[in-house]
Amino acid sequence: MLFLVISTPLPTRPSEVREQRKGFWPWVEDKLERGIARSFYPRTGRGAVVVFDVDSHEMLHGLLNEWADAIPAEFGIYPLMEPESIKAFLNEAS
Repeated sequence: MLFLVISTPLPTRPSEVREQRKGFWPWVEDKLERGIARSFYPRTGRGAVVVFDVDSHEMLHGLLNEWADAIPAEFGIYPLMEPESIKAFLNEAS
């Protein structure tokens, strides 16, 4: 299951969370190496965008809790489809 997640960190001074942000990168790199995250991009200013590839909503929930423990944030969550899936769906509907 693919999900686009957009984080908006809580409003704090960047200097107050610099060390937390540094410690967040190993967590991100682990998710990328394990294939749980397909891509991860920091947003200009603050926040990040990630595409998670998870087996369940519960797994996504756990990841977002880990993320929020490291960098308190609000999350926009958007379910995604593989391009092949939507093409097949459109062909079946014809």
